[in-house]
Amino acid sequence: MWVGVDCGTQSTKVVIVNPACGSIVAQGQRSHALQEGANGRREQDPQDWVAALEGAFADALAASRLDPQRITAIGVSGQQHGMVVLDEAGVPLHPAKLWCDTETSEHNAALIEALGGEAGCLETLGLVLQTGYTASKLAWLRERHPERYQRIASILLPHDYLNFWLTGERVAEYGDASGTGYFDTRRRCWHQDVFAQIAPELDARRVLPRLIESHQPAGRIRPEIAARFRLCDDVIVSSGGGDNMMSAIGTGNIAPGRVTLSMGTSGTVCAWSADYPADCDPQVASFSASDGGWLPLVCTMNVTSATTRVREMFGFDIATFSAQVASAPRGAEGVQVLPFFNGERVPMLPRAQASFHGLDSRNATPANLCRATMEGASYGLRYALECMGPLGSEARQIRLVGGGAKSPLWRQMLADILGLEVVCPQVTEAAALGAAIQAGWCLGQSGADGQGRHSETLEQLCERLVALDHATLAQPRAEGVAAYRKGYADYRALLASEHGIAAGG
Repeated sequence: MWVGVDCGTQSTKVVIVNPACGSIVAQGQRSHALQEGANGRREQDPQDWVAALEGAFADALAASRLDPQRITAIGVSGQQHGMVVLDEAGVPLHPAKLWCDTETSEHNAALIEALGGEAGCLETLGLVLQTGYTASKLAWLRERHPERYQRIASILLPHDYLNFWLTGERVAEYGDASGTGYFDTRRRCWHQDVFAQIAPELDARRVLPRLIESHQPAGRIRPEIAARFRLCDDVIVSSGGGDNMMSAIGTGNIAPGRVTLSMGTSGTVCAWSADYPADCDPQVASFSASDGGWLPLVCTMNVTSATTRVREMFGFDIATFSAQVASAPRGAEGVQVLPFFNGERVPMLPRAQASFHGLDSRNATPANLCRATMEGASYGLRYALECMGPLGSEARQIRLVGGGAKSPLWRQMLADILGLEVVCPQVTEAAALGAAIQAGWCLGQSGADGQGRHSETLEQLCERLVALDHATLAQPRAEGVAAYRKGYADYRALLASEHGIAAGG
């Protein structure tokens, strides 16, 4: 049995996969709190992740009545970019600053300038720094909390921290590391000169984790963890990765022509590439994949977070909100929303606020406001796909994951707005499934599965374990495509007038 762990912004999920039959035999989930403050501060206590992992794992074991001795590998997926700084004893020095934290926007702007602007970032790192990346968080900590900064012994990402808790090893793999802002995504190594600009007092060779390949294990489980869950003491913990990288594996997005679109709190659009993607918009993060390739990705900050804000503003439950959206016509009778409640990453507007436009005495209804918010979030995802260049324009299918993907109405809306068929995988917890699949791959590559090395390739594992739910398939409809073509043009015009974002980026 293989275990997949997904530590997200709102909760940690655990799935136990039986590779023989390709099914999930048990699941567990525990939530954790988000600490929000002024100026876009969003943090979490890393110990909450540990407690959630322990609870979710225990729940999954109890639900399955599975003999824990049958578990042979564990893989961890984690929210990208978060900064976890540890002292010499491995204790966090500060709450983890998360991917959605925008308190460090000024520090990010200063780093971009120091590297020579967007062109300099691309030349040096292979991507343009974004406020959510780890680099500006470290610069912020150096300025605001110098006493904690000076005590740093290790800088880890969220999934690295959970791997450290499981194994005692301080390692990182290329996919998640490429979202730090001090990793060279072309050469796949820490960029020590850039790190020195961010943290001149720290020795990168000492505080940054050792880099490993995606198919390599992070280590074996610590004896005390094995004893706690009655596991064998030779359980492999895989390299793991960022949630987007694991979702790509969990949706079978490890070959050209496929696009994974996540409709969670935020939205992400990613496409696999065998080579470094040189033809994308500079706003695209040319991350490494967690399978040896590249995973160019665009993140929008406001998807279900935006619809939830408006839903709760009216006091609607999810069913009532959906009914309101369905009752309003396409285009919401002229109401438009730029749903930047959390600022925005792409386009790069970290200090932007949500805005409602076109309201008058006739169209200012809850139904229109609900629909316009969903449409605005969806237009942002089309904007993201267009930034992907040929990788987006040549896509033939969108594989949807995340909470928003559960809505048939939203799936059809996206199919019409994108002009592409969309479909969900049968296993909706794609990041957790991807982590479990990658764990099995690492197990085989290490020879610890008892079958010798290279028993199954990652492609073979995905082909066998990732299945699509054809009942969720939505095809573009001509009437909807035509209506949303105009709606998207209006959205782009609004971006230009309100924020100076012209056509073409």
